Amino acid sequence: MNLEKNRKKAVCIMSGGMDSTLGAYMMKKEGYEIIAVHFNYDQRTEAKELEAFKKIAAALDVKEQYILDLEFFKQLGASALTDKSIDVPTGGVQEGIPVTYVPFRNGIFLSMAAAIAEKEGAEAIAIGVVEEDSSGYPDCREDYITAMQNAINLGTKESTNITIKMPLVHLKKSEIVTKALEYKVPLELTWSCYKNEEKACGVCDSCRLRLRGFETAGVEDPIAYV
Repeated sequence: MNLEKNRKKAVCIMSGGMDSTLGAYMMKKEGYEIIAVHFNYDQRTEAKELEAFKKIAAALDVKEQYILDLEFFKQLGASALTDKSIDVPTGGVQEGIPVTYVPFRNGIFLSMAAAIAEKEGAEAIAIGVVEEDSSGYPDCREDYITAMQNAINLGTKESTNITIKMPLVHLKKSEIVTKALEYKVPLELTWSCYKNEEKACGVCDSCRLRLRGFETAGVEDPIAYV
């Protein structure tokens, strides 16, 4: 019997951030062979995120990687992450959907991951969405991801049966930090900042969430801040 051929596989969407990295480590601990997928979509910190992804994939000993360039998002704009004429907010909590929300980004990512999963014979897709302690993005909600799972299985071959894993969806950021330490995740390789690529700004929504998570967990963040 070819054990490699029969090993269960998971397509892990990995941004280079703390959440998706922990998700990939959790999937590996569950015995999945990781197929790592990273998207360059002209986000402000594209180069840093790609660097983080490559280092994390190497730490995970990932054999199969997909790095996909999506120029569509640059043309679309409509987000502070992809349109440099829109400032990344640094003032803390915002009302409503933040300007850092990229329209339907996770839906597009999941659709492409589904194509890869079907081609690779993977039975799972892992995405590091966090519902309770996120920035309020509508495409990070559990019911939305479940609906995407149903749509993917309706739109693929009858023999394809994909489960979308979202192991962090109900965790707070401090719990993510604690669990990452438990799984020996190399947090020093991860990147969360929306603005900077050298030292994290410490004041954008993503940095604030990350720093608060480390503070609540009683642990020092290993990355450098301005």
